[in-house]
Amino acid sequence: MQKKDIKKMFPHLYEELNSGDVKVPIEGIRKNVAEAEADNCDCSDEYVQKDAEELSRTEMSDKLRHFNPQAVDFLRRCDTEAQAEEIVAYLEKKGEITKEYAADLRAQMKKDGIRSFGPKKEENHYFKEAGLY
Repeated sequence: MQKKDIKKMFPHLYEELNSGDVKVPIEGIRKNVAEAEADNCDCSDEYVQKDAEELSRTEMSDKLRHFNPQAVDFLRRCDTEAQAEEIVAYLEKKGEITKEYAADLRAQMKKDGIRSFGPKKEENHYFKEAGLY
């Protein structure tokens, strides 16, 4: 992303980043969200415990919060080479992958088969990864 694009899309953020002024100081971090919430809450223990359980589940799903699947992730969902070819063609048409990368994926598929990209990702794969299923 170019600076001019950031300036156009996020003018206040751009101004703040360039000014060097710190509006909100960060004095520390906590890795355990439930603990941080419990420390900041004047609620009864029953509610804190309930919130801590909910936050614990949220922490597990945070593992994949910013995950963005790539071409190979989609290919690992396929059962057949025809399905994989359809995905490669779609990603290439949408500009998600280059023609060269698409050609490399097709060559690998033709030479080594669809499972050369890794084992098949079954239904609910990401829920299982996050510990939610």
